[in-house]
Amino acid sequence: MSHSFQFALILFGIMGFALFVRPIERSWITLPIFFAGLGFVLGPAGLGFIDLDLQDSTIHTVAEITLIFTLFLDASKIRLRNLKAHYGLPARMLLVGMPLTILLGTGLILLLAPDLPWAMALLTAAILTPTDAALAQPILADKDVPPRIAEAINVESGLNDGLALPVVVFAALLMANEATRDISLTPFGVSQFVGAQIIFGPLAGIVVGYCGAKLLDLATHHKFTQPIYEGIFFLSVGLAAFFGAETVGGNGFIAAFVAGLTFGNTKKTNHKFITEFLEGESNFLSILTFMIFGAVLAPVGLAHANWTTLLIAVSFLTLIRMAPIALSLVGKKLHLYERFILGWFGPKGLASILFALFVAEQYDMPHIDQMLACTVLTVGLSILAHGLSAKPLAHHFEKTMQKVKSQ
Repeated sequence: MSHSFQFALILFGIMGFALFVRPIERSWITLPIFFAGLGFVLGPAGLGFIDLDLQDSTIHTVAEITLIFTLFLDASKIRLRNLKAHYGLPARMLLVGMPLTILLGTGLILLLAPDLPWAMALLTAAILTPTDAALAQPILADKDVPPRIAEAINVESGLNDGLALPVVVFAALLMANEATRDISLTPFGVSQFVGAQIIFGPLAGIVVGYCGAKLLDLATHHKFTQPIYEGIFFLSVGLAAFFGAETVGGNGFIAAFVAGLTFGNTKKTNHKFITEFLEGESNFLSILTFMIFGAVLAPVGLAHANWTTLLIAVSFLTLIRMAPIALSLVGKKLHLYERFILGWFGPKGLASILFALFVAEQYDMPHIDQMLACTVLTVGLSILAHGLSAKPLAHHFEKTMQKVKSQ
């Protein structure tokens, strides 16, 4: 099949979903379930209409752009001045729960697959740690769920992909170094390179994000710009941060995340159109990513899946996720059901897919098949488990809390 025909099929699927989105949303079918399933059916594991290769440059271009915009947009929504007053829950989940998840996950992977190098175990754990709020939309949108619970899930999801990225880069470089046995890349050399990426990336993000916000405020104040171009400017800031960081030796993805955080907390003018514009763009790119997951990544991962990778996947959705979150919430006045909701709704989705694609393209290393298998099984099970459980658990929330109050 030609590339044109394959992408035409993908676009027809997107058009169909857009036309019937309200009836679909009223059902048990979520956006990730629909498009990951459609991609799987159209891919080589199904009808075979889509036969894109994992190394196809188009796939990696879409994944790279999606990751840039996802990091930039998610970070731009976070208001640092509110973190201390209102975001105590996500702060605990990010600063305590997330490192514990990576450490516990690395240990479990080494226990279940002792033949894996520790760097690959760390890489896999870092890829599987970030959460995706898109799979928990029924929880976030349900009026029965307290705002602080919904906010905690949303803020954690917005920040943890950016925080996991340095660990992903560091572990991937260590694995690539071990594979090539390049004597010039000593552990010190790798650490030095990662250090440069982690230092120059944020610096580029701060400079570009701050200047971008100030320039947009100035142009808006003097009425030099128009709403439609605000969204274009916003996208350009994210891309400029990425390429600017890459130019000076920093990590572009970290720069995009920091630029979004800086931009969102620097701009004074309320640019409503930016949010509306970016939500549409972000949804479109997310749809393409879930289609790629179903059509391209899933068949490759499932081909290398086994009982060990399945056990790792189930553990990252249950024990490895829920135990660290429970520990991070010790001392907080929360009902057991609220703790369960915060622990359970750590769905794996967009960030894990994009990190796996990023690593598969950028680094030549052994054991990549096991990492892809773990990612595919974890994300696939999460799409189903969290997508199907979100609405019932959200509706059950009010009844549970009413019983507590009446006791």
